[in-house]
Amino acid sequence: MSSGPHLSIGQHSERGRKAVNQDFHGSCMPQGRQLAVKGVALAVADGISSSDVSQVASETAVASFLEDYYCTSDAWSVKTSAERVLAATNAWLYSQTRQSQGRYDKDRGYVCTLAALVIKSNTAYLFHVGDTRIYRVQRDRLEQLTTDHRVSVAPGQSYLARALGVDAHLEIDHRSEPLEPGDLFMLASDGVYEHVDAADVQRALAEGADLDDAARLLVARALDNGSGDNLTVQLVRIDRLQDHGADELLRKMAALPFPPQFAPRAQFDGLRILRTLHGSSRSHIYLALDIDSGQSVVVKAPSIDLQDDPVYVERFLMEEWIARRIDSPHVVKPLLQERPRSSMYLVTEYIDGTTLAQQLRDRGRPGLDAVRRIVDQVAKGLRAFHRLEMLHQDIRPENIMVDATGTVKLIDFGSASVAGVREMATAPPAATLAGAALYAAPEYFLGEPGTVQSDVFSLGVLTYHLLTGHLPYDVRIPQAKSRAAQRKLAYTPARDHDPAIPAWVDEALRKAVRIDPYARYRDAAEFVFDLHYPNRAFQQRSRPPLIERSPVAFWKSVAFVLLVLLVLDLALRR
Repeated sequence: MSSGPHLSIGQHSERGRKAVNQDFHGSCMPQGRQLAVKGVALAVADGISSSDVSQVASETAVASFLEDYYCTSDAWSVKTSAERVLAATNAWLYSQTRQSQGRYDKDRGYVCTLAALVIKSNTAYLFHVGDTRIYRVQRDRLEQLTTDHRVSVAPGQSYLARALGVDAHLEIDHRSEPLEPGDLFMLASDGVYEHVDAADVQRALAEGADLDDAARLLVARALDNGSGDNLTVQLVRIDRLQDHGADELLRKMAALPFPPQFAPRAQFDGLRILRTLHGSSRSHIYLALDIDSGQSVVVKAPSIDLQDDPVYVERFLMEEWIARRIDSPHVVKPLLQERPRSSMYLVTEYIDGTTLAQQLRDRGRPGLDAVRRIVDQVAKGLRAFHRLEMLHQDIRPENIMVDATGTVKLIDFGSASVAGVREMATAPPAATLAGAALYAAPEYFLGEPGTVQSDVFSLGVLTYHLLTGHLPYDVRIPQAKSRAAQRKLAYTPARDHDPAIPAWVDEALRKAVRIDPYARYRDAAEFVFDLHYPNRAFQQRSRPPLIERSPVAFWKSVAFVLLVLLVLDLALRR
C-alpha cells in the first residue's frame, strides 16, 4: 500500500511589466503518514493593484494555508480543515485592513484572491475565492473548474465580489473532483490565463524539460501575448494514485474511539502510562513514557461520558490544532505523533512542576515581586494567542503550570476560540466557560463573544487573587446576567484586603477588571507595564470618584440631594 499519491509539480511567478509582484504561490508535499492523512496542497494568491500592501496579503494567505492546513486535526475532513484555516486567515487579514488606511477604502487594504488545491488519495479538493482560477488541462481545451467572483458593471469594467480580507465573513467556493492517473491541473492568476489558451499550454508541456520549465514557458508566452499584470502559474500532474480510497481513510480517522481510563503500566501506540495526573468529568490526564524515545510526556484523553457531545468532541480536537500553531516558551507544546493512533487523545510535553493553584495551597499568597514575575509570563503566553487572533478564555490558577525553574506556561485550550472559525454548534457562555466562571469576563454572561479585553479581565482577576486571596467582585460576576445587574457591581479595592499594595497598582487592577470591556486595557502588555511602573494618570487621581468606588452610594446621594431640593422648592412655593 503506497503512503500517498505520486505527483509532479511545476510552478513559476514573475512581476512582468509591473514594479512589484503582488502574486504569491506555494506547494507542500509532506512525507510519511502526513502525506496519506492530509495529502498534497498547492495555492496561488493574487493581490489587487489598488493596494500597496496586497502583496503582504497574498503571501500571508498562501503561507498560512500551507502551514496551518497540516496543523488541523487528522480526524477533520479536507473541507473542514481548509475552510477553517481560510476563515482564520481571512479574519486576520480583515483585522489588519480595519487597522490600516483600508478601513475607509477596502481596495487599499490587505486583500487578495486565492485558489487552493488539495490532492488526497483519489480526490482533488478545490477551494476558491476571487478570480484566481483552477483548470483541468485537456488535450484540446482548458476546463475551468472555478467560477470568477466578479461583477460586471459596464463593458470592460468589473469589480471583485469576493476576496480574502474584504469582509469579516468569508464565503468560500468548494468542490471535489475524482482523479485518474495522468490528470493535469493548472492554477493561474489572471496575468496568465487571460493571455494563453489550450494550444499554448500543450506547446509549453511539449517543449519544457519538466513542469517547472513548462511553467516558465507559459509565463513567457503570456508576456509575449501582451500581459501587463503579474504572472503566476502552477502545474500538477497525477502520476500514480494512492492505493486506498480517501473515504476509507477518513472513516478510519473520524471514527477513532474514545479511550478507556488507563491504569498504570497500560501500553498503547508506543506509550506507557506511568500515573494519573488529573481526572475530571471532562477529561483524564496521565503522565506517560514514550517507549521509543524514553521521553516523559503528558497524555490527555477525553471523558467517555461525553463521546456523544459533538461540541465537546470538536473542541477537544481543536486543542491540538491550536497548540501546534502557537510557538511560545509560555504555552505548553504539543508532541507530534507519527505513529497511528488507536484512540482519541492528545500528547504534550511534560512540565516538571505544579499548577499555580497547588502552589497557592502549599505556599500561600506570593509577594508583589513574585506576582509580577508570574503575571509577566502569563501575559506573554496570552499575547502569543492574541497575535494569532485567538483567545484562551480559561485563565485561572488550575490552567497555569510553574516548573522547577520558575517558568510559567499556559495549559488546557479546551475553551479557546479562533477568530473566523465557526464552531459546529453554539454553546451558551456558561457551558463554554465551565469551571472558569469566577475568572470570566462579565460580557460572557450577557451572551456576548469574547475579545482580547476579555482575556485581560481574566488576567486582572488572576493578579488580584494572587495579591489578595480574594476576587475583585467577590462571586457576583456570574450572577449578573443583565446590563442592569452589572451596573450595580462595585469593585472592591485591593488595598481593602492588603494596605501594603501600592495605590497605583490597585488602580491598574481596577482598570484591568472594569465591567465595561472598552474601559479596560486593550493589550495585556499595557496592564503588565502598569504593574511595574506608576501610571501618571493614576497618581493624579489618588482617590477615584464615588461613582466608581460605589455606584449604589453615588446614586443614593444624588437621589437624596434631589429630594432635598424638591422639599425646598415646595416650601418656597408656600
